[in-house]
Amino acid sequence: QVQLVESGGGVVQIGGSMKLACAGSGGTVSSYTMGWFRQTPGKEREFVASISWSGAATWHRGSVEGRFTISRDNANNMLYLQMDNLKPEDTAVYYCASRGEVRSDITDREDLYAYWGQGIQVIVSS
Repeated sequence: QVQLVESGGGVVQIGGSMKLACAGSGGTVSSYTMGWFRQTPGKEREFVASISWSGAATWHRGSVEGRFTISRDNANNMLYLQMDNLKPEDTAVYYCASRGEVRSDITDREDLYAYWGQGIQVIVSS
């Protein structure tokens, strides 16, 4: 079974930067499309970004386009989310996720991701 573990969260000031990392193990993670989602209290989890197994295709939600960048290092089974110019509305628990089909398409559909990390808190504060 694939296991995903996020790291790199914490507190950052408005306008600051933070890089989240997700370490994958236990399967052929390097062959799966992966993504980041986030959730705030009282709201449903929402899509943030997705990246194809090769890294050639990416998709970011509109509100983070130009500020966040998803990337991956398949040699080390790592997924990243570089977050710049952070805003208070970016405060959330961020989740790393992986699809379970080899070389599947990038997607914003939460139900198509088979494996999830435990989540990590990001707080953007003044």
